[in-house]
Amino acid sequence: MLIFEKVSLLKNHISYSKKQGKSIGFVATMGALHSGHVSLVRQAKQRDSIVVVSIFVNPTQFNKQDDLVKYPRNNERDKRLLDEVDCDIVFIPSVEEMYPNKVESEDINLEGLDKNMEGTYRTNHFDGVATVVKRLFEIISPDRAYFGLKDFQQYLIVKHISNVLKLGPEVIGLEIERNEKGLALSSRNERLSESEKEEALIIYQSINWAKKNYQNLSPQNLINKLKLDFEKSNLDLEYIEICDPLSLNPIKHWSEYKEARIFIAANLGKVRLIDNDSLF
Repeated sequence: MLIFEKVSLLKNHISYSKKQGKSIGFVATMGALHSGHVSLVRQAKQRDSIVVVSIFVNPTQFNKQDDLVKYPRNNERDKRLLDEVDCDIVFIPSVEEMYPNKVESEDINLEGLDKNMEGTYRTNHFDGVATVVKRLFEIISPDRAYFGLKDFQQYLIVKHISNVLKLGPEVIGLEIERNEKGLALSSRNERLSESEKEEALIIYQSINWAKKNYQNLSPQNLINKLKLDFEKSNLDLEYIEICDPLSLNPIKHWSEYKEARIFIAANLGKVRLIDNDSLF
């Protein structure tokens, strides 16, 4: 496994590999890796000759400085984990390498995909995501890029900028990895105690209840019912949204859409959790 910290050295190596006819698969991460990341790497290994994993805690996508400071970091453990799953290249750049001029987001038109849900509660978050993904795609020139669907809104935005800006890679969304009880895997879970992980299961349980019962209620009544359940929990609910999975527009009537997806975000103490799934 090769480790690069400099953009120029990584670009040279990838250019050489492409001249040899090798395909490049890419998994973007902020570190604190878990089995969800490992699943992305393994699936990339099945399709591409070389798999590159980036580890970079991107400052421009954090709207709270405290969240950036407390984001879990363990590069040595992450490198060992990636080595065990035969990752080919790990890219661990500094902020100066990623933002050589100024640490700020570009103005990229996301055509409204960033306006609700995460965009409402995390100001300028997706500007930062779009900026860093664009930069990583330009550095790595992947043929395929793999993203977990836990961050579904992010996945749609990455797919959008890749197409509109003609960045090159096919953006592939892979299903959410969960623990044995259903909690969506997240690097932020490291900050939860075992009892808090049990409390957090209300998110998964709410999604499952919605999948089984949505036909008996209107979208708004379904949301209202789930909100009442959260009021009895220790979680501070940010939002429950039911949206069209293509436009992310809120759904008011089931009959108007062929597909619907439920999204939930909530805070447990100072740890923010998100999850989503298809209703139909």
